[in-house]
Amino acid sequence: MDKTAPVPPPAPAERRPLPPAAKRALEEAAARRAASTPVEAPKEIDGRNGPEPVRYGDWEVKGIASDF
Repeated sequence: MDKTAPVPPPAPAERRPLPPAAKRALEEAAARRAASTPVEAPKEIDGRNGPEPVRYGDWEVKGIASDF
């Protein structure tokens, strides 16, 4: 059996240059990420305490789970 060493990925300098459209898309995405603000969910009034009851895809109340 001939065991050859795996070929490492090319260094960043050896990679092909990005086309202008790809560079523009990356710049636009970075600008959108920088401009976006995190959205906070509104505070629930008189909601359940503890973890969300549907976190596993079924409803859980007092340790008893039921599928919908």
